[in-house]
Amino acid sequence: MTTATADLYDERGDELDSLALQLHDSGGRVAFDGPIRTVRCHRDNALVKALLATPGDGAVLVIDGGGSLESALVGDIIAASAVENGWAGLIVHGAIRDRVAIGGLDLGVKALGSNPRKSAKAGVGEVDVPVVIAGVAFVPGRHVWADADGVLVER
Repeated sequence: MTTATADLYDERGDELDSLALQLHDSGGRVAFDGPIRTVRCHRDNALVKALLATPGDGAVLVIDGGGSLESALVGDIIAASAVENGWAGLIVHGAIRDRVAIGGLDLGVKALGSNPRKSAKAGVGEVDVPVVIAGVAFVPGRHVWADADGVLVER
């Protein structure tokens, strides 16, 4: 990503939505962008793991965990799989774990927080459906940009 989100917003304004939710930067790459892919799940990361094991082609996975911090949806092994498979980054509306290890990966990761507790592995959830986080719609195929200033989403 070469254009800062602040500059991008100045250029495109109302064509973009700005996520007001404050997320922590946890990955080794702070600035990232790409087409949106989504997973909606609650305390179950089986779909996240499966999707990140497939070619990402520079996409950003938006994980809507409903804002739960009760268990982690991404850990170091899943994040390393994302790097191996060419994903640009992850935006997690929930918790991650293994923050130090994830910080050493060439992957953008923004999350609400962390929790060492593992999540369930039942495969409950939905893939590539529109999700709304803090009033902002993340629609598969549209573009998302993220950096230290925040997250912008193409309307």
